[in-house]
Order: sequence, then C-alpha cells, then structure tokens
Amino acid sequence: MQIIFNGAELRLARLFKGSSLEEVANCVGKTRQYLHKLETGQATPTAELTLKLAEALDVNPSFFEQLSLPTVEEGQFHFRKLLTTKVAAKQATLARGELTLRLVLFLEKELKLPTIRIPEVESCETVDDIERAAELCRAEWGLGNGPIEHMSRLAENVGAIVTSFPGLSKEVDAMSVSTRRPIIVRNDVKESACRQRFDIAHELGHFVMHEGLITGDRTTESQANRFAGALLVPRTMMVKLFPRGRGSRLDWTALSNFKMQWKISKAASLYRARQLDLISEAQYKTGAITLRRTGEALREFEDVHIPLEQPELLERSFSVLAVKKSIFHEDIADQLQVSSEFLTDLVGFTGPKRPHLRLVS
Repeated sequence: MQIIFNGAELRLARLFKGSSLEEVANCVGKTRQYLHKLETGQATPTAELTLKLAEALDVNPSFFEQLSLPTVEEGQFHFRKLLTTKVAAKQATLARGELTLRLVLFLEKELKLPTIRIPEVESCETVDDIERAAELCRAEWGLGNGPIEHMSRLAENVGAIVTSFPGLSKEVDAMSVSTRRPIIVRNDVKESACRQRFDIAHELGHFVMHEGLITGDRTTESQANRFAGALLVPRTMMVKLFPRGRGSRLDWTALSNFKMQWKISKAASLYRARQLDLISEAQYKTGAITLRRTGEALREFEDVHIPLEQPELLERSFSVLAVKKSIFHEDIADQLQVSSEFLTDLVGFTGPKRPHLRLVS
C-alpha cells in the first residue's frame, strides 16, 4: 500500500528545526532540489527515505502522513519588530507557533483549561478608546487599580497560553497567535522582568483590540504599546502617584521606587508619563538620554531585584496529565507524532516521564 506523504508536514518540521533545504538534503543524501519537490508535492519519498527524514528532523515517520490538520494563517500571528525580522527567523517562529497550537488542542481534549476571558473591543481609534479598553480588562479581571503581581499568571488565568520558544530570534521581541485559545510567546533573551511583563501586556492588547486585523505596522504596535502601559499602570494611578520631580529635573530615586512598586521599566514609565502630559517633552528626552548614558537602555539597575516570571500552565498541565491520567511526556510526544526531544525543544522543559518498572526476582 502506498504511503500518503504530506510535503507540508516535512516543511513544517524542517522550519521548526531551523534547517535549510540543503542541510536536510545533505543529511539524507539527496539534493536540495529534490527536497523542494517533496515539500511541494511534486515527488513522493520511498519508505527508506521517509525514515531518514524522520530521523533527521526528530519526528515519527507518521508525522509526514498527517492530513487536514489545523493550520494557522499568517494574519493570526502578531509579531513585534515584524518589519525588521528576517524571513528565516519569521518562518521558524511561525512553525513553532503552529506546533504549539497542536499541543494546546491535545491538552484541551484531556484537561479543563482556564476559561477564556479576554474581551474584544471593536473600535480603538483614539487614545481614550485604548485607555478605556485597558480599564475594561482590569474591571473584568478583578484587578482593581493596583499593581499586577504576576503578568504571566494573569494572562494564563484569563485563558491564554504563555510559553517561550528556546532560541527565539533577538529580532522578535515577542509574538502571539490569535487562535481560539490565544498563545503568547515571550523572548527569554530578555533579562528584564519588566520588559517581559510589558511584552505580555502588549500581546494581550492585540487580542483585545486587533482580532482579525493584520498587525506589525506602526499604528497597531503603537496601540498595543499604549494598551500595555495602561494595563500595567492605570492613568488614574499615574496621575496620582507618578513622581513629577522638582522643576525640570527628574527624581530618579522616586522613579526607581515607582518602578519597584509597579514592575514597569523606568523607560516605559517615562514614556507613559509623557503620553499623559505629566512631564514635558524636554524632561522626557533628558530622561531617555540619561538612561542611555548610564547603560540602562536594555537592562536597568533595578532589574536584578525583580525576579523573572515563569509561565506555569503548560508545565502544570503536563504534571496533571501524568498524575491523573498516566499520560507522560513520551505519550504527549507520540500524540504529536514527534520525538520526546522534539517536544522538549517545543515547550522548553521535559515533563514527567513514564516510570520504569523493575522486575522483582
């Protein structure tokens, strides 16, 4: 019986691994042109070649036989820095997003994940619209007006999946996938908890304001940034608590304390203060120059005192499946038709493994 070979699955696995056509072709003793024919459905591999391809890409041979699987349209991906992202990095990230979706769909079949409670606001054309959208979210999520203790946990509690892609390109600040259960991908290259928190708030802004829209342009990114600032520090609290300084000078000690309280970078708080006319343009420029001069453009002095937040839902789901249903890391990998190592690469951790039974003589 002839095996059905889906070339799109070969391409997906290759892009996930970050391999070029030529690199995979060399692994299996074929030409780049022939690999291209396999991916585009112009040729069908032998059973032996299918095994070699599976070994090279850390998947089961049956991975290539999958048909009619859910796919994510490119417009459902929200990239930061989209315009400067190289094609290869973008394609690898898209592949990881699609495979993460398949994992999420499996988890939803086996577990009751948090209810999705992310409101959608149809029109956010003005800054007041964006501020109100953030205030609506805070109200619906029961946050009050105080600091958000843990942004990753908040996003997961309202129904999103938060994860990290190991080796995510520095060109991608963060990314999200607007599927039925939204997926947010943080960039672990960033060593600042404040910047990661802002990224998560930014991606939540896309889900709230940009459902069905292509993002990545200046307008939608600016809107998501405004939403993030408003979600992290409501405008009423900015007006009430932001340290104004004395005269034209900024109070850097007070700014540091403000940062530690709200877990928002000094750069972001200055930008938000300028948006709300709490400081002048000259004060804002002076503050930005000072941060660059002191080497705080990417990592600020206080960052070492604010622990990085780790996503919890995926690891907890793997643990619950192992304890409650005896579904282990290897079993989840089999469901996705990939190796255990492939799955570890996808999620960034190794879940509980099936215990080995010892024979008692």
